[in-house]
Amino acid sequence: MRISSKAVSSVSIIIILILAILAGVILKMKTTAIRLPETLGPWTKPDSPQIVTSANIFDYMDGAGELYIGYRFNHLEVYEYTSDSQDDILVELYFMDTSDDAFGLLSLDWGGEPVALSSAQENSSTSSKAQFSRALYGEGLLRIWSDELYARVMAYRETPEAKEAVLTIGRAIAANQKNLPGPEIVEFLSPFIESEWRLRKDRTRFFRSYLVLNSIYYISPQNILDLDLSVDAVTAPYEKTTESGDRERIRFLLVKYIDPDSAQQALGHFHEAFLPEYKKGFSAASAIQEPLFFEVEDSWLGYRLHGSYLAIVFDCPDQESARKIIHHNISNIKEKEETIEK
Repeated sequence: MRISSKAVSSVSIIIILILAILAGVILKMKTTAIRLPETLGPWTKPDSPQIVTSANIFDYMDGAGELYIGYRFNHLEVYEYTSDSQDDILVELYFMDTSDDAFGLLSLDWGGEPVALSSAQENSSTSSKAQFSRALYGEGLLRIWSDELYARVMAYRETPEAKEAVLTIGRAIAANQKNLPGPEIVEFLSPFIESEWRLRKDRTRFFRSYLVLNSIYYISPQNILDLDLSVDAVTAPYEKTTESGDRERIRFLLVKYIDPDSAQQALGHFHEAFLPEYKKGFSAASAIQEPLFFEVEDSWLGYRLHGSYLAIVFDCPDQESARKIIHHNISNIKEKEETIEK
């Protein structure tokens, strides 16, 4: 049977298109320059990793996939070091689209002992206002933020030999990685508010998804703040000890949207859903010049818009404390903007 040249040409075009699509997929997946040790004492690394993407992440981790795709997640590489005489060691390399996203995953839990995996990490910090660890170890689990990579290295049974193997793998992961600064929005958080309120650095979380926010501080089952992968957001509590020795805690939330219109629209959605009793006469634009405050049950809530930023204070014991916390943190943003303009 004779095949026309036109048909051959059409088939060739289809093949080229398929190859182009496949090439695009491959190019989108970040490549790794990480050289994991082939053997560590009795442990041996597999020849190739298991590859997990957003398409199959729920097959790999049932119920926890939302946490990772709530950030700008590229893909995950999984290695399992095996041994005949010791329990296995699991290595998970989460390749994120930005260093901010890798920081965000580590920020969800600051537990464990800080460890320095390289000389560069010993001397690095995210900002002059708040320094954060880049690697934390505890009970056989090592978690790392290194450049655009978030990593978990876990010994199924912690022994002195297993701990050393975990740290050796960690050093290999951190080798030749850039120690980029943390998210800029985190730097805007004042560590102290007039010597009264102290920021809980160990409860500072960077995120983008409302599902992640709800795991930190529950607000609503719906996305009433219009959070998505285009936003930067940070939340942390401020605490103070009263004269009676009691501890008071305020929840502060700061979100940077893609533009001022998006921030104003998000505030409108939040107010309508969270403060329905204050719906009458509401205008999001009124929060641009001055913060607005609302009594909610036995505490105060306050918010303010500044350009693309929305600042909200929850669970405040009094209106004046809410005003101070909003004012100091918005002032930090203004100071940064004025520096850029100069």
